[in-house]
Amino acid sequence: MISPRVRIGALLSLALVTGLAAPATATTPADSAATATTTPADSPAAAPAVSVEERRLDQAVPQEILRRSGFAGAAPRFAEALGAARSYAQARAVVVREGSALWRRAVARAQGRGPAGGELSRDDDRPLYWARLAMTREVRSWRPQFALSERQRAALLDALERTSRGQEDIGFPHRGEGVRRVLVTGFDPFTLDRDIRISNPSGAAALALDGTVIETADGPARVETVVFPVRWRDFTDGTVERTLRPYLAGVDLFATVSQGRVGRFDIERTNGAWRGGFPDNENTGRTETIPVPGPGAAPQWTSTTLPYRDIVAADTGRFPVYDNTSVTEIPAGGTEPVVRPDGPTPGSTARAGGGGDYLSNEIAYRATLLRDRLRLKGLPGGHVHTPVLRFGAGNTTEVTDPEFVRNRRDIVAQVRSVVAVAVSATGRTRG
Repeated sequence: MISPRVRIGALLSLALVTGLAAPATATTPADSAATATTTPADSPAAAPAVSVEERRLDQAVPQEILRRSGFAGAAPRFAEALGAARSYAQARAVVVREGSALWRRAVARAQGRGPAGGELSRDDDRPLYWARLAMTREVRSWRPQFALSERQRAALLDALERTSRGQEDIGFPHRGEGVRRVLVTGFDPFTLDRDIRISNPSGAAALALDGTVIETADGPARVETVVFPVRWRDFTDGTVERTLRPYLAGVDLFATVSQGRVGRFDIERTNGAWRGGFPDNENTGRTETIPVPGPGAAPQWTSTTLPYRDIVAADTGRFPVYDNTSVTEIPAGGTEPVVRPDGPTPGSTARAGGGGDYLSNEIAYRATLLRDRLRLKGLPGGHVHTPVLRFGAGNTTEVTDPEFVRNRRDIVAQVRSVVAVAVSATGRTRG
């Protein structure tokens, strides 16, 4: 989740190769809400047009992924249940039930429970992404037999998004049960106009880890996960704070996770308060200071409290893990951005954190800022960048191949190991 603009700087300063480029259709911002009409917010609304993300659904690759995973029937079944609703309350009950069921089904499939539903690898995060979009498209195009206002339709879409991302499914053991509590976040696939086959290993890790118990040197740790959209508007609307705030004070460690650089993990030391403008999954860009809720000015920088030294020193898997201290700043009194390999200087203005200036940096910034505003001084938390998930050599058309599956499984296993090391290290320091 590092934008190509920042990656170019990283190539110059860190000699990294990223392999990601801007989507081909990213030059024209789309209607980010994708639900605008001329009717008042509380009046009956005609079914709005589909979203930018939903328009990709009818391409061959998404349909193949849904068919080969057994998720192709999720949206038709959902549409039938929704069509039977005779009131908004009934419709909302259907949305919550089916959204939650989709999340649980994706988690169970990733963790080897229940039928595979097809020959596509169980660890694949893409069926959840495309099935969710098929379901949101049904809500967006639904014409009920009762009056449905714009506000009500938007609330149904929000409920479907939250339940199908695990954001309403977080359940930790009570304190005193001898189990550490860990919250991990992942992301949807992105840059789909560049290659619609793309998978996101952070989303795959979220599915694989949700509800699991990791045995660590400091005892068992229960992991709960959520997945976030790659959309600027959701972050502007406070989806990160809304999701994390009820749980952050009760966990022992949190890690925001996203896809980063080729061939390496990074523990991002510093996060910057800047959006670099790279288009999201709605082909909308934002170039501005990160807008955060709450009173008072937000800092230009926030820092990880993950035990990065322990993580870097441990043998967590096949990919090297780095303590990434680089940032891009405008120095105090300056006007031009400067890459600082050792972190920001006093009074500087952020232009990229260690994790860049895209949504991965932003989720890290928001989560660690929330930690600080809640005065959770001893809470370990920060951002982990995984390697870029790549297809096998020569595969430019197939939705999967053995090397692709191996790479994703190895990345997911290493995320699990990184979490285990972090829990053990913070258990020693906090205990």
